[in-house]
Amino acid sequence: MTTATVQTQPKALERLTAAWILTVVLVFPIAIVFGILMRLNQANVLELSPLLFYQLMTAHGLLMVGIWFVMSMAGVSYLLRRYVEVRLWPMTFGYVLTLVGVVLLLGAIFLGDFHTGWYFLYPLPFYARGEEWATLAFLLSLGSLGVGWFVWSLGLLVAILKRYSLPQALAWQHIAGKSEPETPPFILITTTTLLGLVPAFVAAVVLLVLFFVEYLSGVKQDALLMKNLTFYFGHTLVNEMLYFGIATLYELFPSLAGKPPYKTKPYVAIAWNLVLVVVWTAYFHHLYMDFVQPTAVQYIGQIASWIAPIPAVAVTTFTVLATVFRSGMQWWLAPAFFFFGVMFWIIGGAGAILDAIVANNFVLHNTLWVPAHFHTYNLLGNVLFSLGFISWFVRETSGEEGSRLYRPVMVLYLLGGVVFVLAFYLAGASSVMRRVDKYPELVAQGSTLALFGGLGALLVLTAVLMYVVHVVRRCARVLAS
Repeated sequence: MTTATVQTQPKALERLTAAWILTVVLVFPIAIVFGILMRLNQANVLELSPLLFYQLMTAHGLLMVGIWFVMSMAGVSYLLRRYVEVRLWPMTFGYVLTLVGVVLLLGAIFLGDFHTGWYFLYPLPFYARGEEWATLAFLLSLGSLGVGWFVWSLGLLVAILKRYSLPQALAWQHIAGKSEPETPPFILITTTTLLGLVPAFVAAVVLLVLFFVEYLSGVKQDALLMKNLTFYFGHTLVNEMLYFGIATLYELFPSLAGKPPYKTKPYVAIAWNLVLVVVWTAYFHHLYMDFVQPTAVQYIGQIASWIAPIPAVAVTTFTVLATVFRSGMQWWLAPAFFFFGVMFWIIGGAGAILDAIVANNFVLHNTLWVPAHFHTYNLLGNVLFSLGFISWFVRETSGEEGSRLYRPVMVLYLLGGVVFVLAFYLAGASSVMRRVDKYPELVAQGSTLALFGGLGALLVLTAVLMYVVHVVRRCARVLAS
């Protein structure tokens, strides 16, 4: 089962992957600039209008989540050809609809003044102070993105299930102590992630239908239902894109260390099957403040939030550390990105668990502690996993490691990233509120910390620009080949 299926169009898949990489790395610095402008405004270095601030917040959040979700999927799609036949049309379909969705999104925000924030919580889209058509354009952009990603996800899942039965893809035979047929960890993690996404996309469809019903008819929706659907989709999507990154790590990291491929041990199979189930209910910690939410659901949310990170984080961390130990690994961009991504994933997960405790949540959840933990596991976790794949892909297709970039890029990115998220953590611990464009005198320390955070983000931007130049040149050659 571990032998690769012959890919009918390897060069076409290579070019499509290069197109995804080019798109993502060109949008990434723009989204970073949006974030820096917000932090400098909060630091009173710049004076942005409240409208522009929330336009930037909306664009920054949705772009960052979107580009790194599709990049993690592109990495998985490219590596999946080692085991199954990967059809190009779902990936191409996802690319086209992603471009359409991004154009609609940016048009709604910057031409139509749409500014609800990236959560777009109901009923804010209907009360945003912008052009009337902007709400429709925004909903259509989400529909385009959602349909494209859903079809792409189903395409990958179907490809896996043509080769493996569902129990085999979930490695249930390994849980039962059997060694055959062998399910690689990459297939296990990718399958659990795709299965986790399917109900999330269904929830997104229901959510958008209800939004359109109110937009077209004026019939009001249940606010609690809309919030549950929004966070079920959004929270699940953000977690699953991280797991796609982990799948690429499991597939590539052993060879980077000169070690044999990972095997699916029973404890690995149990951990990822548990993650599949638990991640569906972990989002409830976003609704602790909603007192009308059934109490039993709140208990489920707290328990699930505690359990969700532990199996995957514990197993992956142990695996990575054991791989590095006495490996004689030659450090360059790809292994360094993967390694530090895991280390910061632990920190971000710890921050999330602390916030998911009900007693802490009442103090922390409306503060900058929340941006602190999700920027940690995204900017310093998930993004690093995708950058690890991109670096590996560039070496595979061009033969160049970018060794001269290794030290400056890693030092600037990690140093800047730590300063950036630390400013958020300290502000959150000091009760500085989130989602505001200016801080009142009561929490004046928020402005000082925003300045430090902005400076840290500038270091990250410098590293990213150096890296982008390296990647763009080489991926452009792949497209031209």
